[in-house]
Amino acid sequence: MWKIAALPPLPVELIDGLFADVRDRAEFAVPATRDTAGLHAVLADADAVVGDFTGALALDAAAVLAAPRLTFVQMPQVGVDSCDLDALTAAGVAVANTPGANTRAVAEWAVGAAFALCRRLAWADRRVREDSWPQLEIGGRELHAQHVGVVGYGAIGAETARLFSALGCRVSYWSRTPKPDAVAAYLSLEELLSTASVLVVALPLTPETHGLIGERELALLPSGALLVNVARGGIVPDAAVLAALESGALGGAALDVFEAEPLPAGHPLRTHENALLSPHAAGASGQAQLAIIGEVVANVTRLVSGEPVRHVVNGLGPHIERRSSVS
Repeated sequence: MWKIAALPPLPVELIDGLFADVRDRAEFAVPATRDTAGLHAVLADADAVVGDFTGALALDAAAVLAAPRLTFVQMPQVGVDSCDLDALTAAGVAVANTPGANTRAVAEWAVGAAFALCRRLAWADRRVREDSWPQLEIGGRELHAQHVGVVGYGAIGAETARLFSALGCRVSYWSRTPKPDAVAAYLSLEELLSTASVLVVALPLTPETHGLIGERELALLPSGALLVNVARGGIVPDAAVLAALESGALGGAALDVFEAEPLPAGHPLRTHENALLSPHAAGASGQAQLAIIGEVVANVTRLVSGEPVRHVVNGLGPHIERRSSVS
């Protein structure tokens, strides 16, 4: 039997139900407590892990040391920044994700957030709830007239660019490598920042992208530009966003992600009039969640059936074997 540690904040009964077809080949355990001690305890004899989509139980270097039998990690999301890939790779642990499962959901959120910022929907909602009627004050701008700059052109960035293009927007993008089949025009990062009236951030958090768009970069945007971040908070630091909002360099920011999640109580972004906040839920549509669950179950089924696993991101596999003994 494969021993699999399931880290998402779900009861073991639900986990067992999701993996009913492989219960003759695998047994699942959840942490007794959702802290470091509980994580390390459940990892002690785990052959594989289904990762925590909330990021609360991170597979850092200490967690890897606590899991001597571990050979495979399946993340129920695209991002793997809650995993120490260097430590896992050095330990011979393959890490897989679920690319494409929530692409449309995140891209639609980016478009919806841009609409909301352009037409000041959240601001108007708050005023009406306060018994005000700011019909002549709301102003706003039409989305089709904006130059949308997309930072990152993976699956989510490409779908985001396609949707904005379909709405009539001029769309440009930056990525490390120009894409020959892109629907948008490639620009250098500095040129993109200096011309985009709506900036969408949609690239992975890596050591190279951490802090990629800070105060200096946000200052390059046209005055009053709008920021939409569906990537990770560490790429555009919260303090830089707040400073740009307060200076007027940013006219608004729609943030699905933050450096610390949940966003700390009392954080100034929570009360900023021009910030639209979301609890890291851009990819959490019903359709996306079903697709993610389906891919996780399918890959774990491949694992315990001795078949090649899919979507390994750290160059190991795709054939995964259990460790016969702990060295």
